[in-house]
Amino acid sequence: MIRVLICDDEPLARDRLRRMLEKIPETLCVGEAENGEELLEQIPQLRPDLILLDIRMPGMDGLQAAARLSESDNPPAIIFCTAYDEHAIAAFKVNAIDYLLKPVRQEDLEKALQKASRVNKAQLATVRRELGETEGEGPNGKQIREYISARSRRGIELIPVGDVRYFLADQKYVTVRHSQGETLLDETLKDLEDEFGDRFVRVHRNALVALAYVEGLEQRNNQHQLKLQGVDERLTVSRRHATAIKRMLQNL
Repeated sequence: MIRVLICDDEPLARDRLRRMLEKIPETLCVGEAENGEELLEQIPQLRPDLILLDIRMPGMDGLQAAARLSESDNPPAIIFCTAYDEHAIAAFKVNAIDYLLKPVRQEDLEKALQKASRVNKAQLATVRRELGETEGEGPNGKQIREYISARSRRGIELIPVGDVRYFLADQKYVTVRHSQGETLLDETLKDLEDEFGDRFVRVHRNALVALAYVEGLEQRNNQHQLKLQGVDERLTVSRRHATAIKRMLQNL
């Protein structure tokens, strides 16, 4: 059973979230708070496993309350439910496991709760340490991200770079293929190549592929096509890049 505490300064928003929680098995709403101060006061008594937390509230806001909670030895998990998307990175730095945009959809809340049930304290510590920070420096001292943020219908989605199979450009958008599916990015392929060039290789003018997931090169219909681990589709390798890709595969 997941014990959930709702914190939002709007009564209608709290009512809506409570009704949504009632439809989710193994979930119990143990209380409500109107702001960060009230939330912190209630936690010792209610002992929630998870907090559905708004950000913009009078007095202590959601980010401030989450920062206070993150200092405790065993903080509850946090899912931010907010109308504003500009606080996403700051939210994940204070141990948030998801970031849902209002109006929150029932399906999205259920997925977020499923994620919460799988995240343990050690994983939260890892997220807090790595998210938005760097693994090292790239060329010219440029900072390298370990997570890529993308705006989706659920809110802000964070995709681990190590989980990316490939980036595929189509007009002004780039699609990132990862283990959970595909997501659109508002970034250019050139910028991604400049930042992650040591982990990805260009196989076509519109495609960057993760070296870690390359399994082989096939010849189909007079085209070279790349086989990737965990991906059914094949990516076309242009003639311009084919020789370099073959040489790379020989050295792997």
